[in-house]
Amino acid sequence: MNIKRLTDALSVSPQIQVADLPALRAAGFRTLICNRPDGEGPDQPTFAEIAAAARDEGIEARYLPVESGRVSDADARLFGEYLHGLPGPVLAYCRSGMRSATLWALSRASAEPFAGIVAAGKAAGYDLTGLAGRMASPLVVSQERHDIVIVGAGAAGIATASSLLARSPGLDIAVIDPADTHYYQPGWTMVGAGVFRPETTARTMDDVLPGEVRWIKAAVAAFEPENHAVVLEGCRVVRYSQLIVCAGLKLDWNAIEGLPQTLGRNGVTSNYRYDLAPYTWRLVQELKGGRALFTQPPMPIKCAGAPQKAMYLSSDHWRRAGRLNGIDVEFYNAGAVLFGVADYVPALMKYVESYGIKLNFGLNLSAIDGEAKRATFTRTMADGATERFETEFDMIHVVPPQKAPDFIAASPLADAAGWLDVDPTTLRHKRFDNVYGLGDVTNTPNAKTAAAARKQAPVVAHNVLAALGAMPGIAKYDGYGSCPLTVERGKIVLAEFLYGGKVAPTFPGWLIDGKHPSRLAWLLKERILPPLYWRGMLRGKEWLARPRLAE
Repeated sequence: MNIKRLTDALSVSPQIQVADLPALRAAGFRTLICNRPDGEGPDQPTFAEIAAAARDEGIEARYLPVESGRVSDADARLFGEYLHGLPGPVLAYCRSGMRSATLWALSRASAEPFAGIVAAGKAAGYDLTGLAGRMASPLVVSQERHDIVIVGAGAAGIATASSLLARSPGLDIAVIDPADTHYYQPGWTMVGAGVFRPETTARTMDDVLPGEVRWIKAAVAAFEPENHAVVLEGCRVVRYSQLIVCAGLKLDWNAIEGLPQTLGRNGVTSNYRYDLAPYTWRLVQELKGGRALFTQPPMPIKCAGAPQKAMYLSSDHWRRAGRLNGIDVEFYNAGAVLFGVADYVPALMKYVESYGIKLNFGLNLSAIDGEAKRATFTRTMADGATERFETEFDMIHVVPPQKAPDFIAASPLADAAGWLDVDPTTLRHKRFDNVYGLGDVTNTPNAKTAAAARKQAPVVAHNVLAALGAMPGIAKYDGYGSCPLTVERGKIVLAEFLYGGKVAPTFPGWLIDGKHPSRLAWLLKERILPPLYWRGMLRGKEWLARPRLAE
């Protein structure tokens, strides 16, 4: 825990974990205030999980979620009331601690000099000078400028920064991301099957960011594309010549009634969160009989094959352990087909039949009661009416609905559905010529996978440099995506496709035939792709990913 003291009564910190609660009680904290909305990050427990653990330790917990950079006066007043009325000392937390520090600063605006508030923030490591305008202070708002600004330090953001530097060393690049840890998320399916250890999928941000970039460890509050500016939490401003947005997506755990209250217990798990993937493996090992459910929400989602990957690997373990005949396995898919590219469905159906899996289409998980071990699904009828269906479970693997991050959806860069509005071929924004986007946050109709980001990063790097006059021609992205469908331990159906579902194998059929389960494809997933990610993609090595220029 990285706890920062602002006053005797209040400290702030980045995201805390359930396991931290005993230490927080020992440190004397009597109240927690969560200022972070659920679903912002892949390693973030829900507030309901934190609150339950806090109750066990005799600590008060309050939920005051604030979108990054959107702290209102009403939020600040309520924060001040909490500080005044709840037992102290208090620990407030968000992603980085900045939102909590901002709430405190604004709550104290009428009670003490702004210079003292700024000094306390600085001592704790938070720059609060950007609040000068809101607090009627003559202090200058913090600003900086860079030739290229990248929002997001996930797979897409770091790969793009490295590809830019590989083409033009010495570029002035800033990467904005508040996270301390970078995750290899494609590995979490393997963690949930006991193949990978969770710690092998995580590294510190310092370890993976190129040393030549300026890392701005903050969250984005707003975009001002007409002014070529990004506004950070605390009202700091970063200006740019070229902007690249790769902010990922948001997991909407709260969209399923009752889910946040039961995640990580009562047999409810998800490989879509770093801390829950090991729980998936524990449940799979412990289940001796009963009902195992696997769910998939409406599209778009990150890695459309991941929900059924967990199902196949779990079923394979139960079969090897001689327990599969005593376990009813069911797949509840809100969509209408098993997999979006029809060429790969026959191979998958053979495994569905082999494992005895019951397929249920058009049913979306809408509520869950973990204590009662009951899940409720909703089906939308042709006339728009809905019907609900309830069933029991002993284990359920849940994939939450997914949407664009709030600060993207509310920005001028978003389309009507909230996603970043880019040209699907050039990845340039449709309205702002010096803005590009890639990765899960865009509205391109490709699969949202790390493999897609690997192909998109060189395209964006080339086109940004072309816009700066440093490269000839325009690079094109063809919609490539890949989904290694882990149908059993040791075999994979390697789905590779372009826009429109056109099959696009990387390897010749005699080596890996993607339409059939392959041992070599498993070795690719288990042994080759992780080092290719850490040592290749994130370092600007464009093996099998060089961009194609428009003719």
